[in-house]
Amino acid sequence: MKQFFAAFAAVSLSVGAVSANEIELPGQLSWTAYDTGSAGYNQAVAIGAALQDAVGVNLRVLPGKNDVSRTEPLRQGRVQFSATGVGGSFMAQEGAFDFGAENWGPQPIRVLLANNGGAINLAVGVAGDLGIETFADLRGKRVAYIAGAPALNVNTEAYLAYGGLTWDDVTRVDFGGFGASWTGLIENQVDAAFASTNSGSAYEAAAGPRGLFWPPIDPENEEGIAAMREIAPFFMPNLATVGANIDGTDGYQGAGYPYPVLIATDETEEDLVYNMTKAMVELFPAYDGKSPGIGGWSLTLQEMEWVVPYHEGAIRYFTEVGAWSDAAQANNDRLIERQRVLKEAWDALKAEAPSDWEAAWSEARRKALADAGLEVVF
Repeated sequence: MKQFFAAFAAVSLSVGAVSANEIELPGQLSWTAYDTGSAGYNQAVAIGAALQDAVGVNLRVLPGKNDVSRTEPLRQGRVQFSATGVGGSFMAQEGAFDFGAENWGPQPIRVLLANNGGAINLAVGVAGDLGIETFADLRGKRVAYIAGAPALNVNTEAYLAYGGLTWDDVTRVDFGGFGASWTGLIENQVDAAFASTNSGSAYEAAAGPRGLFWPPIDPENEEGIAAMREIAPFFMPNLATVGANIDGTDGYQGAGYPYPVLIATDETEEDLVYNMTKAMVELFPAYDGKSPGIGGWSLTLQEMEWVVPYHEGAIRYFTEVGAWSDAAQANNDRLIERQRVLKEAWDALKAEAPSDWEAAWSEARRKALADAGLEVVF
C-alpha cells in the first residue's frame, strides 16, 4: 500500500494582521458540514465566527447527516464548499459505495485544506458499561450503521477487521444519521458507534449513564493494522490527546486521518478557492483554540501529498507562501489522472446500460484502475 500520508515539512510563515481588503470573499458563504454536535460542525461554526469578526463574511453552515447529504448541495452548486471527511472526499472521488450508485459516479473533488492535527483519533467508541477491552470483544454486540454514510461504515468495518471481525459477527443497528447513532448508544439502543474522539456526541456519551470506552489499537500489531488498512487504506495509527475521556490523560492509542477536509469541485471558481484558502490560513490565529481539535487546520500541519487532489486556487496560495513543492504537484497530477480514468470508465459503462449496475461498476472500476497501473482500492 502506497504511503499516502507523506510528511509536509513545516514552513516558516509570518502572517500579519488580515484586513477585509486582503481577503476577497462574498458577504455570504455556505458550507455543508457534519451533523450538529460533531467536531466538524463545531469547527465550522468557530471558523465562521472568525470570518465574521475579521472580514465581515457570514458563513452559513448546513449540517448533513451523512456523506451523500453533505455532498449533494456541493454537486448542485447550492453551497460553495463542504467540510467533510474521507467519504465526501476520497470515496466520492472513487465513485465507491454510495457514490457508486447509478445517479452518482466519480466526483471531481478538489481539496482546499484539511485538519491534520493528530490530536484526535477517528475511532469506534463503545458503551462503558459492557466491560469491553478489545475490538474482538464486540463479537455479538450491537454496532451502529449509518444510512448514506459509507465513510462512517467503512471506518467501523476497518476497526472490526482489526479485531478479526466482520459485520456478520456483530448485530448491525441502522440509524439515519451520525447524531442518532450516538443518541442510540446513550439510550442503550446500540453498543458501539464511530466518531472523532472530540465529537460533542462522544463527550455527551462519556457523561451519560453508560459511560464511554475507546478500545485501543496496538501499533505493533502488524496483522491487525494490515487488516484494518485493507478495508480503509487512509488510516494510520495515532496517539490522540484530545477527546472524551482522553483530555488530560497520557492519550489514547487508536488511528486517524485528516478530518474535517474542506473541499470544492473542479468547477469552483479559482479566485474564490484562493481567497477561501487564504482566509483559512491567515485567520487561523483567530479561530485556533475555539473548538477541540481545531488546531489541525494550521498550514504547518498540511499533508500536501494526500489521496485527493488540491484545487488550483489552493495551489496558487500555497505556492505564494512557499508551501507547495514539485513532489506535491506530481502527486496532484497523478490524482487528477486517476479521476480522469474513473470518469471515463463510468461514462463508458453508462453507455452500455448494464442490468446489474452495482456489480458491473464494481468490476469496471477495478479493471480501469488496474489497466491504468493505478492502485486498486475498494
